[in-house]
Amino acid sequence: MNRVAVVVFPGSNCEYDALEALRSVGATAELVWHTNDDLSDFGGVVLPGGFAHGDYLRPGALARFSPVMGAVTRLAEGGGAVLGICNGFQILTEAGLLPGALQKNRGLTFLCQPTTVVVTSRASVLTSKAALGQELVVPINHFSGSYVCDDATYGALVAGDRIVLRYRDNPNGSRDDIAGVANERGNVVGLMPHPERASSLLLGSQDGRVLLESFAAAASSNHLAA
Repeated sequence: MNRVAVVVFPGSNCEYDALEALRSVGATAELVWHTNDDLSDFGGVVLPGGFAHGDYLRPGALARFSPVMGAVTRLAEGGGAVLGICNGFQILTEAGLLPGALQKNRGLTFLCQPTTVVVTSRASVLTSKAALGQELVVPINHFSGSYVCDDATYGALVAGDRIVLRYRDNPNGSRDDIAGVANERGNVVGLMPHPERASSLLLGSQDGRVLLESFAAAASSNHLAA
C-alpha cells in the first residue's frame, strides 16, 4: 500500500488538489495536520502549496518549526519519499532538507501560468518513471520561486545529478533554469511547478501524472508494513 500523508499547515491551499491527484494515480493519500509528529505509518509525505503560516517572515520560515517537520525529517532519514511542491519546496529548504533557497521572482512579479519543464535527471523519487529530456507542461503559481544557491552547492547539485527539472524558458530567474532539486539520496525532492494541477486533461494537461506516479511508486516501495 502506497500510503502518502499530505500535510496541512495553516495557510495551505493546495492540499485537496494534491490529495485527489495522488489518489488518481493509485496512492492511498490522507490529510495530516501540521501538529502531527508521527508519520511512521506512511511511506511518503507531500508538503503542498499555499502560504504556510501566512508566509510571515518569509515563505516556509515558520512552518519549519511545526511538529510534523520532525516526523518529515525522520521519514526522510529512513529513506521515505518526501515531496515539497511550491510552498512545500520553500519549507524543505528552510528546514535544511534541501539545499539552496527560494527568493522573489525576477521582476518582482507574481507568476501564474503554464510552463514547460525538462526532465534532467531520473535519479529521484519524482522523476524515476519519466524519460530523460522529456518535456512536461505544468503550471506555476508563485511570487518567491527563483531558486538560488552558492557556487559550492551548485557544483554539488550538478555533480550528484540532483537537478531533476529545469525550465525550458526560465520564468522567474532561477539559477541555471532550476525548477526542482533532490537531496543526495534522491528521496527528498522540491519543485516550484504544480504537478497536481496537471494531472488530468480536464485541467488542461496531464503531464504531471508521470511525476506523481513516480512518487507514489517510491512511497509504496518504502512502506515498512506493506
